[in-house]
Amino acid sequence: MPPETGQVPVGILISGRGSNMQALVAASRQEGAPYRVALVASDKPEAAGLAWAAAHGIPTFAVSPKGIGKAAYEAEIDQAMREAGVAVIALAGYMRLLSPDFVASWSGRIINIHPSLLPLYKGLDTHARAIAAGEAQAGCSVHVVTEQLDDGEVLGQARVAILPGDDADALAARVLVEEHRLYPQVLAEFVTR
Repeated sequence: MPPETGQVPVGILISGRGSNMQALVAASRQEGAPYRVALVASDKPEAAGLAWAAAHGIPTFAVSPKGIGKAAYEAEIDQAMREAGVAVIALAGYMRLLSPDFVASWSGRIINIHPSLLPLYKGLDTHARAIAAGEAQAGCSVHVVTEQLDDGEVLGQARVAILPGDDADALAARVLVEEHRLYPQVLAEFVTR
């Protein structure tokens, strides 16, 4: 489907298979979608999500930070996003911390999906930590990216019950279903606010 006039161009940063990226792309191709995916970029040239995006007609870009350093790597990502006309960046399983300079240059225009009910369990191993703490619920949050890890304004959340006998993998699988539902909805709201 050709992009609709007036759709906000979004760049997606991934590091792996890109399942949330795929959910964002699918939503962008629905009638009346307020955004289109202008670029999928990755810090891992071998990321499975890049091949999926390319196979679905989406421009891709990849550069590894290995050997060039963080500043040069981020400069290349920034240039690729700007050349693609990106207005908003969505992090979807992107496993690198962005520098304060990069975040400042896109201030208020980067969002992320995080697999916990922020402000709880920032960082990694969120599901195992929630189970170990005896929480009744886990979930996911979409938030604005700031210089502090997983700390920006929370734009939306989805809750998932932690069931008896859950391990981190079982809980992660149920949370991922909610991520795929929540992220496209919040991104659509974000680009039109």
